Amino acid sequence: MTLPNMESSPRTPFFRDVFTLVKGTTISLIISVLASPILTRLYGPEAFGLVTLFTSITSILGIAACLSYELAIVLPKSDEEAANVFGLCMLSVVFFSFATIPLLFVLKEPLLLFLKAPHLGLFLWLIPPTLLVSGTFLALNYWNTRTNKFYRLSIARVIAQFSTTGTQLGVGFLGLASGGVLIGANILGQLVSTFILWLQIMRDDLFFFKQNITRKGMTEVFKRYSNFPKYEVPGSLINTLSWQIPIFMLSYFFSTTIVGYYSLGMMVVTYPMALIGSSISQVFFQKAAIAIHEGSLPIIFENTYTFLMKISMFPLLLLTFIGQDLFVFIFGPSWSEAGVYIQILSIWAVFYFVASPISSILSIKGRQKLGFWLSSLALITRFLSIYLGGILGSAILSILFFSLFGAVSYGFGGILFMHLAGVKVQKTVRIIFANLLVFLPAGAIMAMSKILKLNGIIEIILATILLLIYFVYLIKTDATIRDMVVNYRSIIKG
Repeated sequence: MTLPNMESSPRTPFFRDVFTLVKGTTISLIISVLASPILTRLYGPEAFGLVTLFTSITSILGIAACLSYELAIVLPKSDEEAANVFGLCMLSVVFFSFATIPLLFVLKEPLLLFLKAPHLGLFLWLIPPTLLVSGTFLALNYWNTRTNKFYRLSIARVIAQFSTTGTQLGVGFLGLASGGVLIGANILGQLVSTFILWLQIMRDDLFFFKQNITRKGMTEVFKRYSNFPKYEVPGSLINTLSWQIPIFMLSYFFSTTIVGYYSLGMMVVTYPMALIGSSISQVFFQKAAIAIHEGSLPIIFENTYTFLMKISMFPLLLLTFIGQDLFVFIFGPSWSEAGVYIQILSIWAVFYFVASPISSILSIKGRQKLGFWLSSLALITRFLSIYLGGILGSAILSILFFSLFGAVSYGFGGILFMHLAGVKVQKTVRIIFANLLVFLPAGAIMAMSKILKLNGIIEIILATILLLIYFVYLIKTDATIRDMVVNYRSIIKG
């Protein structure tokens, strides 16, 4: 199997699989981006804050749905063993979904009191079925990853986004826009995409599952991959808590409106990760698991890290100058504060985008315990960030502390992951500073535009021109990116 050497043609299996996923993600994001200016005028920040709180709760609970055994689906050499891991995941999902019913009954009132969001109580009953659907999708997702059916995942993403956005727009135009509608639309999108994947896999693999999934087989993989529930679940839980704690604390200290600003800002600033980073991460995990046995891991990590840094640092740092003007222009004046948030978060987003895909080295090398401690550190720093801003009475300070602590922790994490893969620390640091130097002239121009107090629209146009110049520069100087652009159409057709 061809390894994901970033110097190779994008016609290699790595780039082909990445772009297969990117196609679906790109279409999904186009739908989302085109609909966003309309949705933000139909639904207010409070509605977005409500759906964000609901999603945060299901994200935290969903960590334990498969007991993290879904990550082990891609690891066995034999498909028979992998099938039993898949069966174990499905059994866990069903059990856990029903187990949350009494839990929610007990915790409902304290939760609503803490979040200061009484309207959320109307929708908590949707959490168990949401966990059932999302947990099932997770298991199906990794089975498709193992079997290289990336095109299915691509299609599922498009259909999910189309269903979700179509429902949100349709109901919103009927004058019934609310946070509850956003919650229901998200669940509908998940349900439709999960159902499609389920039908496809059952059509192709149902007989294979019936022949090979057994109680004995599931018991064996339960023991063999026991490190996943032991370390991945606590680590993932803490990692997810560290993501969701700002949402809960912003709701506690401020309001669901502030949560709405934060959620939109975070959504936009993480678009690059959603567009290509997550696709690289999913394919990278599979290829790197093979490369570790063939001695190619350091090369793959160095090339991937360099590639991610080149395509992320320049555009994300531009947002630190134009975020507020961009949000007012696209989403409307009521979202001006969210634009300030994105200016602050962009610095953190660079290191998050680069470090996240290569964090799979922890699972590949069996360093789940280290991942647990890194996630714990992130949780503590994010809690302190929002807490400090909260007691000072400033949501802006909360976001600023979050971004600064995050940039340091993800920057350190990326260097550590590279070191674990066999790449020297000095080489990783050189990659970071080389890309920062490339941005400095554009940063100086944007800083001058701020000093001269140019009109916001002019600044947006100026930033767009600088971004286009940068991408032309990349195409001229980087063979990999040039090949990607030249061959992108053939990859889509191929």
